[in-house]
Amino acid sequence: MKPIILTSPLQGWASPLEAVPDPVFAERMMGDGIAVDPTGDCLHAPCDAVVLSVHASGHAITLRTPEGAEILMHIGLDTVALGGRGFTPCVVEGATVQRLDPLIRFDLDLLVCEARAVITPVIVTNPERFTIVRRETDRLVGVGEAMMTLEPRDSADVAVVEGDTVRRTIVVPLVHGIHARPAARIGETARKFVSDVAIHKDERDGNVRSPVALMALGVKLGDEITLAATGPDAADALAAIGDLILGGMGEKAGSVAAPAALFPREGGGPGITNDRAAGSWAPASAGEQGARKPATTLPADGRLPGVTASPGIAIGQAGLFRLAEIAVVREGADPTTERAALDEALATVAARLATKSATATGAERAILTAHTALLDDPTLTAAAHAAIAQGDSAAYAWRTATRAQADALHATGDARLAERADDMLDLERQVLRALAGEDLDERLSFPPGTILLADDLLPSHLLGLDTASIVGFCVERGGPTSHVAILAATMGLPALVAVGPALAEIAAGTPLILDAGAGLLHVAPDAETQATAQTAFDAQTERRRAALANASKECRTQDGLRIEAFANLGSADDAEAAVRNGAEGCGLLRTEFLFLERDSAPSVAEQTADYQRIADTLDGRPLIVRLLDIGGDKPAPYLPIAAEENPALGLRGIRVGLAHPEMLDAQLRAILAVRPAGQCRIMVPMIASLAELRAVRTALDAAAAATGHTEHVALGIMIETPAAAVTADLLASEADFLSIGTNDLTQYALAMDRGNPAVASDLDGLHPAVLRLIARTCEGGAVHGKWTGVCGSLASDPLAVPILIGLGVTELSSAPALVPEIKALVATLTIDACRAHAAAAMNCISAADVRTLARSFRP
Repeated sequence: MKPIILTSPLQGWASPLEAVPDPVFAERMMGDGIAVDPTGDCLHAPCDAVVLSVHASGHAITLRTPEGAEILMHIGLDTVALGGRGFTPCVVEGATVQRLDPLIRFDLDLLVCEARAVITPVIVTNPERFTIVRRETDRLVGVGEAMMTLEPRDSADVAVVEGDTVRRTIVVPLVHGIHARPAARIGETARKFVSDVAIHKDERDGNVRSPVALMALGVKLGDEITLAATGPDAADALAAIGDLILGGMGEKAGSVAAPAALFPREGGGPGITNDRAAGSWAPASAGEQGARKPATTLPADGRLPGVTASPGIAIGQAGLFRLAEIAVVREGADPTTERAALDEALATVAARLATKSATATGAERAILTAHTALLDDPTLTAAAHAAIAQGDSAAYAWRTATRAQADALHATGDARLAERADDMLDLERQVLRALAGEDLDERLSFPPGTILLADDLLPSHLLGLDTASIVGFCVERGGPTSHVAILAATMGLPALVAVGPALAEIAAGTPLILDAGAGLLHVAPDAETQATAQTAFDAQTERRRAALANASKECRTQDGLRIEAFANLGSADDAEAAVRNGAEGCGLLRTEFLFLERDSAPSVAEQTADYQRIADTLDGRPLIVRLLDIGGDKPAPYLPIAAEENPALGLRGIRVGLAHPEMLDAQLRAILAVRPAGQCRIMVPMIASLAELRAVRTALDAAAAATGHTEHVALGIMIETPAAAVTADLLASEADFLSIGTNDLTQYALAMDRGNPAVASDLDGLHPAVLRLIARTCEGGAVHGKWTGVCGSLASDPLAVPILIGLGVTELSSAPALVPEIKALVATLTIDACRAHAAAAMNCISAADVRTLARSFRP
């Protein structure tokens, strides 16, 4: 076989793959090749070939030469997030192209502004069959100029004859089975190999490159599964994937059982019927409301229990809505037309998700990212394309594909996976609306004071709520880890999930009191209950109004002691809310939002931009940046943290940074780059010894020297372990300040896992043991003249604030919305009264006794 000459598909600077700032390419996970930093705006064919695939977002294309070499060209990095914006494919899958034919035109200016990088890898994805014997790098190349020469490998180079199948049977040790994160990690590992790999369970197969296919298998803790690989590197692929699963990926279980579904659905499997079809929400009509059956399952006292998705109290009336079906026709036009229509609709939805993700933050951004990944799942598109090839319309084929996957996820009986089925139905609806040419942004309109009742909600519907009219919501199904629950907490709407079928018996307009914090919905409360609730609600509203009106005043006790009222932040939007509510600074910036829900660590430039945006929003107010706190219950998929029997006591907090010094150095450099210098202070999480603090100080000094930073940067620590609390005097000798993370300090002091529902209800930071550790911390800091703050949940608890101040705390960092009330409360206190109150609290015998005492406290 003659050598294959590949010419440059772009004009630009040719570089070795090592120059690509993405380990997927730089470490040759996808294959071997070179990269071109383009100066032109069109990708050309590097040889005569057949188009194997064009990505739905238009940013990547794969060709196969007549000799069998497969060539991937990926324009820019992370450009899939653009959702097709800036890309115009010139060819379709299956087309035959000749050398220099245009493949994809792109908007170079847009990519420079919005993509992480425009450097374009050109990869031979089957290097087991072809080797690169010549390549041109480190120089300017023109379109059509010889760039790489390939030669076929000898058959002896291939260890396993293509077509052989190798199998391996293992028992799954993952505490939650194979859900979204493990499925993504398995798929990432599989893509390093050429062989096809599938997982077999109970007569069903799932392609490991498809997260949805893997999740649909419903693999749980303790299940026996068989891996089957076919191809030239089958044995290596099986070893890598099998070892990855057996290693636990940070989720290895001891003897913990997988969670059960909260509310198993009745009848026909998962309960996805035509009534749960993708469509648009609309308020139930008067006729439908009147046709409801008489109440049969409502309890006599009218109190319906549920699971708290977001705490708070709301008073209003019931508002109902249903999911209207979008009519679809099964019979399609010719397959080419229908496939093109589906691909266009997918690109439209992907572009919308990318646009929303660009401005979203926190939980909303993470959910939109998850939707983008599901939309890009090859199993879905392959199933839809297959149905189209059989004569179905694009809409019918897409509905069939998404319903099949949603049914499979529900059928697992796993609450976590069933919650992901709602995401699947959400995407179904969005794509069907795009196919119909309808607006993808729906707004839900209800009367003011509505407490929304539904059998279920989809994430996009919640994002479209008019929060001026909706004061809370309850749903029959769902769970506390669902995307809807996460969004409810982010939006600050009181919400209950998993209320059960009795919710359907409530008529529209029925008076309701939603006490989400207590997990109760009061249906048609009597006059006395309503009056009591209204009085309490009005008093709370007036207190909040008055507190907000005075929120700009400096926070001091009645007798003049300065108490800094800061806010905990996770985004620039949070910072804006904090400033609006009178926060005097940020006592805790959670930097995890930059590191999670992604495949690689953020660059220094990306981190700096985010920190600077928050600093600018704070307008000179202090910004305390917590160094990356992941591991334990917050794993990052790109960090090789080995499975641990007890992750909460393993590699987490600063231990992760010290174990990965390059990542710690990048974050320190990013913080040091924020201007004005001195606005940022650095806080180290999960410190347990002076040696750890000294190691971070050394890393900070090195980063400062390397970047020419000469200003002093305050370096403080979080007190989250009993060890740190009882040695606070030693730590304060070298730390600039102390800040107590009461959530972790409480669970470690009481030996109760806050993620374990069997004991979580007994966790209370007002336990006398925790209060004594806080007192010890404040005393240790005072020895060296260092201030002590609290950034855990106790700082947001009005019952705890007087006690904390009495123990010696001089900085409180709470949720942004609560800052006005905390400042108003502090203004009523005197230090002598707080100290006497704190001494009494430490002498109580239980947290319950402390809370009883706190309720009777009068400043």
